[in-house]
Amino acid sequence: MQKIGIIAGNRKFPLILAEAARGKGYYTVAVAVKKDTSRRIHDYADKVYWVGLNDYSRLFEIFKSEGIANVVMAGQISPHRLFGREIKLDLRLKKILGEISDKKADSIFGAIARELKSEGLELMDSTLFLQEYLPKKGALTRQVPNFDQWEDVYFGFELAKEMGLLDIGQTVAVKEKAVVAVEALEGTDNLIRRAGKIARNGVTVVKVSKPGQDKRFDIPVVGLNTVKNLVRIRAACLAIEAEKTLFIDRQESVRLADRYGLAIVAV
Repeated sequence: MQKIGIIAGNRKFPLILAEAARGKGYYTVAVAVKKDTSRRIHDYADKVYWVGLNDYSRLFEIFKSEGIANVVMAGQISPHRLFGREIKLDLRLKKILGEISDKKADSIFGAIARELKSEGLELMDSTLFLQEYLPKKGALTRQVPNFDQWEDVYFGFELAKEMGLLDIGQTVAVKEKAVVAVEALEGTDNLIRRAGKIARNGVTVVKVSKPGQDKRFDIPVVGLNTVKNLVRIRAACLAIEAEKTLFIDRQESVRLADRYGLAIVAV
């Protein structure tokens, strides 16, 4: 069987990727991150190695020892850990981060991709096995945006693309063409909570890919947690970029959205 390596971060993305790769006949070796990766990774990957951020560079040795040439990155590390002490204890990782000009997502992941390549490891498109998780253009729920909400969708879409161009984040929350919240390192769920505190209800959240998105990393992802948080703040609409945003647990998410009158569209 052909082997593939998975750099597994948090949430469900690494799990569905490992499951999909196995379904395509690949033998999967996952490098999981202590305190971030779900223990359920053992149910989906054929072999799992656990590393801490203080010895994260072991992943290069692990993949080489397993005879792996192709690697996929799925899921992220909790952002606050970038500022912790543990990340400075791994000398190779410290060197990689110390040589980049800033800590933007593309800068960090790009540096890791180059380091992998220097070791003979090719970082692959992270949507490689997951095309069915990329919704095509159209309404995904029974509820569709009204005229004002569509105005917010298009307004937010342009803003989110500009943010992506600057590599700040991929998501914005808007209401009545006012920018309520902009995503940075805190992630989409925290952005939604902030938007709810500020605008109370009726917010439209828009998530897009970056212009020139590198499909090897930082792919936009939404899922059941996203929808639960939108329901909690009584949001009006979630808009995602069609065929470029992974939608995990789509059926369950859409059922929940339909129950509470939340519109979800791919644009």
